[in-house]
Amino acid sequence: MVRVDLRGIAKVSVKGRDYYYAWRGGPRLRDKPGSPEFLASYQEAHQNRHTKDDGRFRALVTIYKAKAFGKLAESTRKNWSPWLDRIADHFGELRIAQFDRPEKIRRVIRNWRNTYADTPRSADYGLQVLSCVLSYAVDPLGKIAINPCEGIKQLYKSNRSEIIWTEADIARLKQTGAAEIVHAVDLASHTGLRLGDLLRLSWSHVGADAITIATGKSKHRREAIIPLYNGLRNVLATIPKRSPIILTNSRHQPWTRDGFGSSFNKAKIAAGFADRDLHFHDLRGTAATRFYVAGLSERVIAEIMGWEEEHITRIIRRYVDRSAATRLAGC
Repeated sequence: MVRVDLRGIAKVSVKGRDYYYAWRGGPRLRDKPGSPEFLASYQEAHQNRHTKDDGRFRALVTIYKAKAFGKLAESTRKNWSPWLDRIADHFGELRIAQFDRPEKIRRVIRNWRNTYADTPRSADYGLQVLSCVLSYAVDPLGKIAINPCEGIKQLYKSNRSEIIWTEADIARLKQTGAAEIVHAVDLASHTGLRLGDLLRLSWSHVGADAITIATGKSKHRREAIIPLYNGLRNVLATIPKRSPIILTNSRHQPWTRDGFGSSFNKAKIAAGFADRDLHFHDLRGTAATRFYVAGLSERVIAEIMGWEEEHITRIIRRYVDRSAATRLAGC
């Protein structure tokens, strides 16, 4: 048997599955190592690499992987990597110029998206990844004028924007939840911070009058400034200072995102919420109502949350008890 030395192959493991690439940032290889298909795809990739056609979509995906992909969060890269391969496999031979004719290429994009229509959330996720690649082609590459994914509606229809944890929901979880989970729920429902920001929130972010933290959602370009109203001060006073990071697990160590997610889901099940469509993220809406009752204006709440003011208004009208609003107006 002739042994072929395949140099430079990159291996990526995602959710227990191994994927092989002709080189780091290169195209994915077909089949399994050692198979004729694997060898053929390796040779094809390197042949195309030396006779590169920058005008085809496959080259655009390669550029995106090399220039922009590494700047994404590690979790995002793991989730996006298989989709980038699917996108390159499907659209790879098309000329990039074809994506500059949105009235024609949108039909092609919809047809591809619809092949995943039985799992609409996945279909929309794939469309999101494709849209990011095409946005990169618009700016900074300047290869096309507009992103043809714009205007294509999502298949999955779910509006969680006005779902919140009520006071009764939180009280029920507190009956069975561990103290570390309760601290996180209380802090989330009084600050409106996203989970990633909440888990890295440190005592140094707490000033005399406000919590100030650069948000991960804005890639740390925007600061969330949360006034220390009485309810928030009381929550902070109940959390033991075991670490520079405010929220810690039962071993007094800062939470990892996966570790917290697992523990939070167990707490939900223990509280009897297994069949309730409540997410940790929904505590942000709860915080909006608490900001309002504490006396913050809807405009200020919108600035803290990074939401439209109309969205805040709808949540307040739906969830804030009229008597609380009346008491507030009389203060």
